[in-house]
Amino acid sequence: MDKPIRFTNHARERMVLRGASMDEVVVVVRKGTKREAKRSKLQSQLTFPFGNISPVNGKWYQNKTVEAVYADEENAIVILSVKVYYH
Repeated sequence: MDKPIRFTNHARERMVLRGASMDEVVVVVRKGTKREAKRSKLQSQLTFPFGNISPVNGKWYQNKTVEAVYADEENAIVILSVKVYYH
């Protein structure tokens, strides 16, 4: 069984500012490419088809890559921050 995923307030704020949904972040953590991040944290990313206008700069982009920085704790995965790259 997969661990539940919790979001910090910081992560939720970044998701709104950068245009990522909770569903996307969950998919990123479960199925994305993983690597180690700073301070014993993990980082996972995945590219999604986008084909829309970015909420960040108002330009049209074909794809977006969502990257989550998280802690894999004993009872849950805690999302600490979320970045989105439009391309």
